[in-house]
Amino acid sequence: MAGLQDKLSVLALFERMQRLPRGRQLFTRIFQRFAPYFRTIPATVETLTPGRASASMRDTRAVHNHLGTVHAIALCNLAEMVMGLVAEATVPRSHRWIPKAMQVEYLAKARGRMHAYATLDAPAAWPDGEILTVPVEVHDPDGQLVFRAHIDIWITQRG
Repeated sequence: MAGLQDKLSVLALFERMQRLPRGRQLFTRIFQRFAPYFRTIPATVETLTPGRASASMRDTRAVHNHLGTVHAIALCNLAEMVMGLVAEATVPRSHRWIPKAMQVEYLAKARGRMHAYATLDAPAAWPDGEILTVPVEVHDPDGQLVFRAHIDIWITQRG
């Protein structure tokens, strides 16, 4: 979303879109336009604040595996989506980030609408050339934790 970021931050756009009917859905479509891979999952951004992002993903046949449950990679895509959102909303414009590694745990069969939550605690001073880890949890409609990820992002100053 680099082109968009020059004019309006992702967080400011999300906040502005909340005033509109179906603002979350509209924001999600705009976000997916700048990060088109996320169009592969039927997700909607639910919340976005510095340090926290959440999104939900509908349970459709398009994201099922051979068992009829939500596919593991669809869960990874959802996790990466909320990680990217929280990074965009939290990392200052003086710095940039890129994912470097992802460790995942599949804890239970994923059925129904999935709800993903990512957090990023802002350090006292933003590092240059260091890794920060963004934890992500995905819960089913009953609140059961079905998937967990730890995504390492490489933080550097813009030069």
